Amino acid sequence: MNAKEFVLITGMSGAGKTIAIKSLEDLNFFWVDNLPPSLIPTFVQLCSTSGFNRVAVAADDGANSFLSELQVSLETVREYNFNTQIIFLDAPDEILVRRYSETYRKHPLASSGRLLDGIEKERKKLREIRGLADIVIDTGDLKRGDLKEEITRLFFQSEDGSPPIMITILSFGYKFGIPLDVDLVFDARVLPNPFYDPNLQCKDGTDESVRQFVFRGDDGRILLDNIYQLLEFIIPLYIRRGKSHLTIGVGCTGGRHRSVAVTTRLAQFLKEKNYQTFINHRDIKK
Repeated sequence: MNAKEFVLITGMSGAGKTIAIKSLEDLNFFWVDNLPPSLIPTFVQLCSTSGFNRVAVAADDGANSFLSELQVSLETVREYNFNTQIIFLDAPDEILVRRYSETYRKHPLASSGRLLDGIEKERKKLREIRGLADIVIDTGDLKRGDLKEEITRLFFQSEDGSPPIMITILSFGYKFGIPLDVDLVFDARVLPNPFYDPNLQCKDGTDESVRQFVFRGDDGRILLDNIYQLLEFIIPLYIRRGKSHLTIGVGCTGGRHRSVAVTTRLAQFLKEKNYQTFINHRDIKK
């Protein structure tokens, strides 16, 4: 079994705490924002009792009382058999200034109105908790997707050994429009069309006789082999970028025969590769 995990996300305002905690949410962490440290053990225990074994808290209070209470609370959390980690997000002052300037947000400690004063105060407040951190991530040169990728790399956990991505294969008919939410699209109109066979016209691509018709000859086999090769290459790249859901569209003219047949084969291939794979035939009944 996978270990229970508690993660505290903290760091400089503007360094990416929101992105980090949302990335943990995509990895099945249950989280809250700015929970007082004295309440962390109770929160973790309630989560564990409810079946949540991956728990995270986002916090930015660097007061001395926070630190002392946090250390006591983490000891208690470990007694509940949770592994604990503190992740501190940082960035150079000039990067933080630029991010605040771009978003027109007010820094929480810039009471005088001068942004650099607020950043300096916060850096002093957080100096000790930064020293306690298990991992410090400098987000100065990281884009939003880069930080999500780093969090995914650090905390991906799969109970069944499957990769950290859900894949939906969506068959559709071009005459009804290309789906808006697809990441990749493959065109099955190059394959033989069962619509023109009177014995197959009323059937669909889930029928074995239709699939045999679509994949007769070498074209279908070669097309599938090339798609398989592309997917084997590109899906790991999506995972490395922190993508948690991928939608693959397969289209034919009406979305009833060829696209359904190809979708079925692709789903079988991906399931054999241990990917969480779902099928959606959008236009099969039209």
